[in-house]
Amino acid sequence: MSEELEDALFVRPFIMTGGRVEPTHADLRLETLVVAVPEASPGSLEFERRRIVALCAQPTMVAEVAEKIGVPLGVAKVLISDLVVGGLLVCQQPTELPLHVLERIRDHVRAL
Repeated sequence: MSEELEDALFVRPFIMTGGRVEPTHADLRLETLVVAVPEASPGSLEFERRRIVALCAQPTMVAEVAEKIGVPLGVAKVLISDLVVGGLLVCQQPTELPLHVLERIRDHVRAL
C-alpha cells in the first residue's frame, strides 16, 4: 500500500474514542483479561469495537487487544471500557501474572 493511501486511511485515535482519554471503567490494567459475553451481538458496532468483541471470543489481555487492533494502550482501554459498560465484554482480573506474560512485558519494555 502506498504511503499516500495509508495516510488517507489513517484514523486519529481521538476520533475512535470520541475525544475521551479516560476509560469509564477504571479497573483495566495491562494484564486484565477481557472476554466477550456469549450472547454479545457486535453487528451494529463500529469497526474497532466489532474487532475487539471478535478478538475477545477467548479471554484476551488488554495489552494484547491494543497490539492486535493497532492502537495505543490508552485508546484500547477507552474502547474496551465502553464495551464493558455496554455489557458486551466482561473483565477478569488474574490473581497472579504467569511467567510468560511477565517475560513478554519485560521484552517489550526493553524494546522501547
